[in-house]
Amino acid sequence: MVDPPRRWPRSFVDRLTSPLPGFRDVMRMMRERGPAADLLADADAIPIAPDAGAVPAPDNASASVTWVGHATFVLRLGGMTVLTDPVWSRRIPGVRPRLIPAAVAWDDLPRVDAVVISHNHYDHLDAPTIRRLPRDTPMLVPARLAGWFRRRGFVDVVELDWWESHRIGGVRLDFVPTHHWSRRGLTDTCRTLWGGWMLTADGGTRIYFAGDTAYGHWFAEIGARYPGIDLALMPVGAYEPEWFMRPLHLNPEEAVRASDDLGARRMATMHWGTFILSAEPVTEPPERAAKAWAEAGRVRDDLWDLAVGESRML
Repeated sequence: MVDPPRRWPRSFVDRLTSPLPGFRDVMRMMRERGPAADLLADADAIPIAPDAGAVPAPDNASASVTWVGHATFVLRLGGMTVLTDPVWSRRIPGVRPRLIPAAVAWDDLPRVDAVVISHNHYDHLDAPTIRRLPRDTPMLVPARLAGWFRRRGFVDVVELDWWESHRIGGVRLDFVPTHHWSRRGLTDTCRTLWGGWMLTADGGTRIYFAGDTAYGHWFAEIGARYPGIDLALMPVGAYEPEWFMRPLHLNPEEAVRASDDLGARRMATMHWGTFILSAEPVTEPPERAAKAWAEAGRVRDDLWDLAVGESRML
């Protein structure tokens, strides 16, 4: 269980190892990104599963993942249903509408046993989606973010610092480090923490959800603390221009390297093909990930470059 409450620092800026982009950097990035039409040229090629919308039934003896889009998965393990960074909205502030609708209709979701949030950026913490959840849904969130949920009426909110854990039913959920940042307004930069999640079922199944992160030494440390990761859900999009994005996000090659550092048996791609957040063509991330996976000598079947709405069983 989580340690007794204590005072977390007012700011987590000291946990960053690279300076955050400034206003001039943002303006330069927007100038260099080019016309959106060029980025969207291959949007029709984003794969959609023929059975999109179906979620496997829960089973204590097995696990499944369903990619809803971006960083949203429906995870079934330990007899539980867990949502990661749920975003069902068509629009989020500051970017174009999503390219592909959420692959699972909200009304077709099974009962949600827990929600894990990686950080408070709008493409990972979507207020309209959160408001659709029952107020007694267990919400697991980064340090200093619990108040955001409690103000919206949620009564079962657990906030964790890095390396802290919480158990719900037959699943242990650990909050682990990432290299990123947080902000929802003009004055709250890095006032709340960010991180990834390790989900471990009593039967031994272990799934890692990276959230948003750059590459670094923490992946090897996570792998050492949590051996036997069955599946790593890794972001592979939002990496161009590199000079702007590299301190904040993985590129596909780094995602494959991080998966190796973790000791993960399989990797599933995410954080691409849903919102236009950066300057790479929309279908490039999984293509580069597949090439890097092959160059690393990994078995092709262990790379799950899921179609939107696709489910796979562990």
